[in-house]
Amino acid sequence: MTIDLNCDLAEGGKFDNQLMPLISSCNIACGGHFGNDKTVKEAIKLAITHQTNIGAHPSYPDQENFGRVSLDINTDELKSTLRTQILRVKSTAEEFGVKLHHIKPHGALYNDIIKDEEKAQLVIDVVHEIDENLILFVPPKSAVKKIAKGKLKTWTEGFADRNYEADFSLVSRKKEDAVLHEKGVIFKHVFFMISEGKIQLKNDKILMANFDTICVHSDTKNSVEILTFLREKLEENNVHIQ
Repeated sequence: MTIDLNCDLAEGGKFDNQLMPLISSCNIACGGHFGNDKTVKEAIKLAITHQTNIGAHPSYPDQENFGRVSLDINTDELKSTLRTQILRVKSTAEEFGVKLHHIKPHGALYNDIIKDEEKAQLVIDVVHEIDENLILFVPPKSAVKKIAKGKLKTWTEGFADRNYEADFSLVSRKKEDAVLHEKGVIFKHVFFMISEGKIQLKNDKILMANFDTICVHSDTKNSVEILTFLREKLEENNVHIQ
């Protein structure tokens, strides 16, 4: 078995230098919810050092709310900001002689394209216009995954450090049990997703989904400890990180 491990980086966190060697793909904030030319360049240099796949992590243009609030935004404006954000990472990567590998929308935008077909189509169109060979990270059973079929390659993403609702959405961060912190619990959660194609819900019900990539959030308070343990345990169980 193989799996990609990804992490959202260049978001102002203190542990990017420790997290980058532990993952196979990074999602670089590119000015929507956080970041600028300097932070993007630093993240790309670090990714090159550790031979990590480079991804853009675009969002609604809302640094005040860290991209975690849905915006009622004009279609042309949203297209323009997403294009600018993605090209910031793509052009900087190419300056260093490497290619942009994937796109992972951030926060509220990521959540909105699970069900909103119009915004899902918009994101797909922007990515396709920039480079039809880019991989789009998508949630399972989502509108964006369905619409992207035949247009873009997608990798279905699971979350190591988050609990799920029955509709495949993540438990709201406003709830106490939204985020998982205990590394043993997280490993069990992730291994079940990879080996069985299943998500264990809090009420013991099961969701079925196959995953290509698993995310650990860099702002989970013990993210370095989680990823270190997760890599070790996955490799012990014959799951190759690539």
